[in-house]
Amino acid sequence: MDAERDRLRQLLQAEAIKIGDFVLSSGQRANYYIDCRLVTLCAEGAHLTGQVMLQALGDPLPDAVAGMSVAADPVVTAVAIASFTAGTPLAALIVRSQAKEHGTGKQVEGPLRPGMRVAILEDTVTTGGSVLRAAEAVKEAGGVVTGIWTLVDRLQGGAAAIAAAGYAYGHIFTIEDLGVKPTLHKD
Repeated sequence: MDAERDRLRQLLQAEAIKIGDFVLSSGQRANYYIDCRLVTLCAEGAHLTGQVMLQALGDPLPDAVAGMSVAADPVVTAVAIASFTAGTPLAALIVRSQAKEHGTGKQVEGPLRPGMRVAILEDTVTTGGSVLRAAEAVKEAGGVVTGIWTLVDRLQGGAAAIAAAGYAYGHIFTIEDLGVKPTLHKD
């Protein structure tokens, strides 16, 4: 698994990190942006993401993995596929930013059943806002959140916010593991 993790790190470093001046979803400005979808949506990156994240979830595994659409969609799907291949199939759930106004009116899509144990996944965490909203939506829909995992922690307060909300938290990499020194600007 170390070789897979190392290769995933190499892909993220080579493909996902962009240097410049960026506005993040949190409203903060940063000197870099990490677009994990450039890796999680390519064949090799998806495979590696699924393998590495599944291993990180530990034992016992949850019943399902979920994440906020759109960024977490490829991560959730990759882990679900890896779990099936490993003989320990997990359901995949997608959390909409708000409940849809037609059809069933769901905010959480997929085979969620009451009491199902669900790990929340994300590609990057900055302040933790998106993963905490996803966790809340899963709880409101009847799931039991077992923890929150991200591919990359930007080291900008998300871990503390997640801990303050009472959730277990883990990451595969920090931004520093990828060779970037984070800088935020206030505007």
